Amino acid sequence: MKKFWAWGALAFGLLYFLLPLIGMTNFSLKMRRGEYSFDAYAKVLGDPQFQQTFTYSVTMALVTIIFGVILVVPTAYWVRLRLPGLRPYIEFVTLLPLVIPAIVIVFGYIRLYNTSSWLPLTGSLTGTNLLLMFGYATLSLPYMYRAVDTGLSSIDVRTLTEAAQSLGAGWTRILFRIILPNVLIAVLSGAFLTFAIVIGEFTMAALLNRPAFGPYMQLLGANRAYEPAALAVIAFGITWGCLGLIQLVSRFQKTTQRPA
Repeated sequence: MKKFWAWGALAFGLLYFLLPLIGMTNFSLKMRRGEYSFDAYAKVLGDPQFQQTFTYSVTMALVTIIFGVILVVPTAYWVRLRLPGLRPYIEFVTLLPLVIPAIVIVFGYIRLYNTSSWLPLTGSLTGTNLLLMFGYATLSLPYMYRAVDTGLSSIDVRTLTEAAQSLGAGWTRILFRIILPNVLIAVLSGAFLTFAIVIGEFTMAALLNRPAFGPYMQLLGANRAYEPAALAVIAFGITWGCLGLIQLVSRFQKTTQRPA
């Protein structure tokens, strides 16, 4: 009986998530009356605004990932090595973006860094892009930090550090030549999640008036019929592609860590 309810719950969950996706995909293929076609996808992919916004978001995602790695890996490493008592507090801080809405964060940014403030980041395109990158890094912080911290828990950080120091390695070499390669799989998992977050994020990009992919999706959805459905399918495919890469990376990690 328990097995029946378990399979029933699984079937209900699959139907709940798959039926809307199937309906949306079916609708996106009906742009040409009376037959199925990929006209909506061709229009979306051929739209210069799509190419511009998608390129912008991909670039911002890559920059955010680099910044996140530089920020999180040394912090998580140093906390595990020298300040283990601060771990609960660091974890609490990194989880705050999950409970503080993005709209609150971005309004705080605008208030603090507007053109009349001591650091007028919103007064230039470069400053606004930098502010948006910081916002994206904040939203992805819980996922990046947890991924890196889990990776560090799977290795003996103290022994590796002491061994490297006994051979004359400095802190920079220890971090980037020893620690980072050992947690690279965990870093890649956090990076894929960050990429998925940045690609679909709307609130920060819209309020900072940047040409990102999220606002473009909303704008297209307000003015077209079939193209938004096609764009939603594309965005869904990107997100699930990132999740699939995470699973692939995780399996690769288990294979490489399996003892001979």
